[in-house]
Amino acid sequence: MTGAAVLGSGAACSGQRPTAAADRLKPCPDSPNCVSSLSSDPRHRVAPIVYTGSPAGARERLLGVIRSMPRARIRSHEGPCLHVEFTSAVFGFVDDVEFFIDEAEKLIHVRSASRVGYWDLGANRRRVEEIRRMMTRALTEETDP
Repeated sequence: MTGAAVLGSGAACSGQRPTAAADRLKPCPDSPNCVSSLSSDPRHRVAPIVYTGSPAGARERLLGVIRSMPRARIRSHEGPCLHVEFTSAVFGFVDDVEFFIDEAEKLIHVRSASRVGYWDLGANRRRVEEIRRMMTRALTEETDP
């Protein structure tokens, strides 16, 4: 199982507003086209994004990073949740990326999954790692005079 224990009532960032750790992100399906920081399965596992400062500051940095990325469309951003759609350049496939800012742990949990198909050739994992690099760079630029 890939994170089902943290789902609680089944609410996710794309559903009703989560308020506790039990309401984080949906688990990945068995297909290899999904990654999640809440997965215990090494095939799907990615590290959460660590942040410093306030949750509001982390949220603004994350929104800035997303806005700078090509073919990204912010679908919603309420409270600790952010839902983004990324569209591939060639075939127009859509991937859903959800973020949950965990204020208590100073982590941004992430789930990135293809809407259709089975294989993603590592696209979701690469995207999450690129977002991590960009978040680190944004934080470094904020703290360096």
